[in-house]
Amino acid sequence: MPVSLLTPIAADLRISEGQAGWSIAVSGLFALLTSLSLASLTGRLDRKILLLGLTLLMMVSGTIAAFAPNYPVFMMGRAFIGVAMGGFWSMSAATAMRLVPEHDVPRALAIVNGGNALATVIAAPLGSFLGGLVGWRFAFFAIVPVAAIAFCWKLVSLPRMPPAAGSRSVNAFALLKQPPVALGLAAVSLFFMGQFALFTYVRPFLEMVTHVAPGTLSILLLVVGIAGFAGTALIGRFLHDGLLTTLAVIPAAMVVISVALALFGASLWVTALLLAAWGLVATAAPVGWWTWLARTLPRDAEAGGGLMVAVVQLAITLGATLGGVLFDRSGYQATFALSAFLLAAASGLALWMRRLEFGDRPPEAHATRQHQRHAGLSRRRA
Repeated sequence: MPVSLLTPIAADLRISEGQAGWSIAVSGLFALLTSLSLASLTGRLDRKILLLGLTLLMMVSGTIAAFAPNYPVFMMGRAFIGVAMGGFWSMSAATAMRLVPEHDVPRALAIVNGGNALATVIAAPLGSFLGGLVGWRFAFFAIVPVAAIAFCWKLVSLPRMPPAAGSRSVNAFALLKQPPVALGLAAVSLFFMGQFALFTYVRPFLEMVTHVAPGTLSILLLVVGIAGFAGTALIGRFLHDGLLTTLAVIPAAMVVISVALALFGASLWVTALLLAAWGLVATAAPVGWWTWLARTLPRDAEAGGGLMVAVVQLAITLGATLGGVLFDRSGYQATFALSAFLLAAASGLALWMRRLEFGDRPPEAHATRQHQRHAGLSRRRA
């Protein structure tokens, strides 16, 4: 939500827009720390209680951010939301696996990602609208009743979930010794750095370059969200047999979009189309990377998922921070150029992984290919 409220936050707290963007970086940093340490710190705690505690922390975060008298207190509120966010996402795959039968786990994870995409549709334009109507502080306080509803829903619907025997948190870093995992997580890191280096500062760009009014800004952010939800629904058609090809094309398309925004950002209609295209591909990409993780680490998905969350949050932190520094010192052109460079590198790594066939085909495709080779060899022998 801070993406849609950077300008009024900066004005009210008397900070630069780049510093306001660091509120996303600090939440990412604390999400990173939480994803790496939560399992070991709460090893014997019922996972239902832990999820309820994280939801309460979200309510505390919204309250602190809404009533923050200065920048440090506001950042403390953002740190709390980072803990809640990192804890939830690091537990999401493991929770889904415990709530449904094994054959329904992929569908459950798709629903989780679909919920995130739907939230993206709503949160940014609604935050911008509320910020313009009643101020950014009330927009942040609106988190509290939403979290309260989520708390009551979990309290009633979730069963008790005692911790599973043993912990995989220690083994997560050992996964980096596998070349496919190391290359894949490097590509994930570059992708999210590039995405958030640009998108974190899209509101100041729209106000300074495109000169949009608050109402138009909300509409543009809504367009991005709707396009992202559509992309999440459509990407599955491209992932079955061409996963890494898709994951290479997406950042390459975002490179073109970022350059085009820098060149044609003064045109409202061109900017609207470009942002819609950005939302379409950028929001769909995480679904592809989670699919890659499931194919690459079918027996270590929980450990790999925690590592993925940590890498993504670190990338968001670095991308938002570097983008803010360049935005303040050299303008949006430098920020967009950084984004394009990082996204191009992510696309190149995905193409390299495709060449090495690191997780590009589903398991049944590998089995079919191997069967065809053996059949061909048998025919030649006959």
